[in-house]
Amino acid sequence: MKSLKRYQYERYAVLCRLAYPRVFKQTAFGFDPNGQRVVRNVQGKIMARILWTKSRSEVIVVLKGSHSVKDWLLTLAFWQRGCHKWQLDYSIHAGFHYLLSQESPPSHKSDKLGQSVFERIVDIVEPLIEQGMRVAITGHSSGGAIGCILGDYLEQRHPKSIKRIVTFGQPAVGNWHFKKRYTLSHRTYRVCCDLDIVTFLPPVPLAYWHVGKMLWLYNGRIYENTPTAIRFGRSIVSWLIRPFSYHLMSKYIRNKDFFDDR
Repeated sequence: MKSLKRYQYERYAVLCRLAYPRVFKQTAFGFDPNGQRVVRNVQGKIMARILWTKSRSEVIVVLKGSHSVKDWLLTLAFWQRGCHKWQLDYSIHAGFHYLLSQESPPSHKSDKLGQSVFERIVDIVEPLIEQGMRVAITGHSSGGAIGCILGDYLEQRHPKSIKRIVTFGQPAVGNWHFKKRYTLSHRTYRVCCDLDIVTFLPPVPLAYWHVGKMLWLYNGRIYENTPTAIRFGRSIVSWLIRPFSYHLMSKYIRNKDFFDDR
């Protein structure tokens, strides 16, 4: 698996953050003037942005994470649902299944009525793939989780169409069959930051499995593919001793910038 370069990490992280505001100027980031389509959830809120530039033959699908009380409650739906209606032979978290299955109201003159979020994203992206563009998918939290499902579906229908998937703070997606049959493990990067508890969800051992290469940003370093049990143990220990770490002189020296230079 190739490594994720710093500029790639920064670009995807910035796009994920800027996907949350209602207004997003895609030309400021090098995408075409007409190179943006939005996909809304059943409540009419923007859930995904599809961005593209023909000059680089590139499409980026940016998926928001949980951004309402309802979305957060859906993360507690720990049971699983099959993905057979999408021709995927595995089961995933029921909450993420709902996020993809919910109806998406039209946002563009070419949008069809009655499509789900899953169908609308695929309907927008597939013609771009057929024009020779490759797709990168990025998402935060539950957005990263559903991005894996969308990417796997598109890759199975259009081999080598997915350039990479980069997720931030993503919970686990599906069962063991999902892990074994997921086609993009070598092109998926799952970024975890410090003690982010969401990355340990759902809390059902052996029922859910992560995929791809895990990059753990912890204590000023990047750790690759640290086992969940070890990462959880280190996180607990760090949390327990953190109050004492503020007593170290290094902390006092680091905060020197609070004082005026006089």
